[in-house]
Amino acid sequence: MTLDVHTLYMVTIYVEAILGLLLLFVWAQNTALRAVCWWGFAYMTRLASIGLFGMYGEIPDLISIDLANALLFTAFAVTWTGARAFDGRPVEPVYLVTGAVLWLLVCRLPIMLDDINLRSLIASAIVAGYSWLTAYEFWRGRDEALVSRWPAIFMFFAQGALFLLRTPMVALLPGSANDNMFGSVWMTMLSTEFLLLTISSAFILLAMAKERTELRHRTAAMVDPLTGISNRRAFLHDASLLAKRHIANPRPVAILLIDLDHFKSINDRFGHAVGDRVLAIFADAARKSMRGSDLVGRLGGEEFAAVLTETSREKALEVAERIRLTFAQMAEKVDGHPVGPTVSIGLVHCLERTLDLPGLLTRADNALYYAKERGRNRVEVAATALVREEPGIRSTDSVAAIAAKSAA
Repeated sequence: MTLDVHTLYMVTIYVEAILGLLLLFVWAQNTALRAVCWWGFAYMTRLASIGLFGMYGEIPDLISIDLANALLFTAFAVTWTGARAFDGRPVEPVYLVTGAVLWLLVCRLPIMLDDINLRSLIASAIVAGYSWLTAYEFWRGRDEALVSRWPAIFMFFAQGALFLLRTPMVALLPGSANDNMFGSVWMTMLSTEFLLLTISSAFILLAMAKERTELRHRTAAMVDPLTGISNRRAFLHDASLLAKRHIANPRPVAILLIDLDHFKSINDRFGHAVGDRVLAIFADAARKSMRGSDLVGRLGGEEFAAVLTETSREKALEVAERIRLTFAQMAEKVDGHPVGPTVSIGLVHCLERTLDLPGLLTRADNALYYAKERGRNRVEVAATALVREEPGIRSTDSVAAIAAKSAA
């Protein structure tokens, strides 16, 4: 049983409509999946394009061919935009109509009207360009290791190559442009191409959307919802990975344990809403005082921790003092309340080849305890065995004491 061109077109149209509506339905259930919305509209636009191609000879050529091609280019541009949205990149509206406008401007030129092969080659080149751009967008995000990303990269790259080689392949087919048999073979190839690529791309992209959602859920589980920084589990996990990398490439490391002074009294006096704002402000102050390569996390309650990578003892003390002062300035008044909170910080600096994370955290905790014993609102440093201390400076001296003794 052989399907004629009209039947293939109808099957393709139905499949495009079903898959486009399916993607839009998925997006309606979770509007955060912006990429799925773009892809749904891409399939609906391709549906309109295929419908116009099927009306060739029934309405003027400008509508049935040139407008159909313009819609096809727009559909692939929308697919590319969806790929950018999938990886969180900005959407460029001008790209959506660039191919369509270019085609509508040049398709009526005399040379284009007289040379069918040239028209076909230019149209195929525009589609190939958008397909390869889509493949490139997926390739840029390959580090996320989504299983379905690589089939999508291959599919869109192959799609671009297929469109670009389609015009040269015409010469290999039997018959001529006026031969009905040739037309049937050619239209069958075109319809089958649309059908197979639509089915494969729709299910691949749906799988990618699902994996992306799961990845976001896993990421959210590692973030403290109140402060927006790593929670205890994520911080200890990242610190453990850093300790493993440290063995192969040892660098000076500093660990800070931080505790907000008299936090319970802040909650009692001003309410838990103000207390939550104080915690969020501290997290913001810590981020502003540290480098992007450093780690910071909330261990629980009013306790925080940080790991400063590739830093000297003096630089680590400067960062700790910067955190203390920045927080004091940012949280002097919270929601109109004169909160004026302070922090105590325990710091340990390590030059050892192997990072004994539990041992270093214990040393930092001891330094934090000493900071609270000496009146709070200060930074105390505990040295490891391999750190030579300057004469007259104890391992738990505060930053102010170190500065005073250095000046003397």
